[in-house]
Amino acid sequence: MPELPEVETTRRGIEGALRGRKVVGLVVRERRLRWPVQRAIAGQVTGQRVNGVGRRAKYLLIELETGTLISHLGMSGSLRVVAQSLPPQRHDHFDLVLDSGRCLRFNDPRRFGSLHWTRQDPAAHRLLAGLGPEPLGAEFNPGYVAAMAKGRKVAVKPFLMDQRVVVGVGNIYASEALFRAGIHPKRAAGRIAERRLAALVDAVRVTLGEAIEQGGTTLRDYVDPAGRPGYFRQQLFVYERAGQPCRQCAGPVRRLVQGQRATYYCPVCQT
Repeated sequence: MPELPEVETTRRGIEGALRGRKVVGLVVRERRLRWPVQRAIAGQVTGQRVNGVGRRAKYLLIELETGTLISHLGMSGSLRVVAQSLPPQRHDHFDLVLDSGRCLRFNDPRRFGSLHWTRQDPAAHRLLAGLGPEPLGAEFNPGYVAAMAKGRKVAVKPFLMDQRVVVGVGNIYASEALFRAGIHPKRAAGRIAERRLAALVDAVRVTLGEAIEQGGTTLRDYVDPAGRPGYFRQQLFVYERAGQPCRQCAGPVRRLVQGQRATYYCPVCQT
């Protein structure tokens, strides 16, 4: 599933082609996404100019004059800016058509992505309300994490992936950040000293920042708006490296399952 670096890479890749353009139509070929795409959206967005493209957690926010389109890439979705005349492929489910003769095209083989429209502050939308702070923002700091972790018996890996604690740190980057911080993924969040939580905050920031610079991580489906894979996979320390030597101690990387998700770690470097 695309995580924060992949969504941020997408945002940066499409904003230049969208900002300042006028929407001349929304063509929906398949409404049966994770939530049905409402028929009324096309009429509500047509004729409006795009003011910008933002991101909140793993959601893209296409900011129009009177409201916001909220889009999620789901498990296998991608957004690309292409010529409107380019014939759609099998899994191209909607086009946001622009006055430039190009369109923002959404492709999603698994149909787990979504598209919503709101005239209100998008932060109040049911999908965004209640989310935790951005991991690259000032609110995500050691004091905050320590307060959220206090007394918690939950393992630190699922704690870090809880979108109410911090947004956008998915399975790949949680494993990688915990490795960089030297923290075992099964350690209870409430039993980690604040100095180690400070190291974890730094590790999350560095890991996500480097992943964004590399265009995200491509494991199977993800490509950026130019059709290129993300190259951060070459820099992964532990994720999907079970049985391979740790890049720091040369011992074998191990795998365990937490909350039905695979976790990768080094039993020597992480305690």
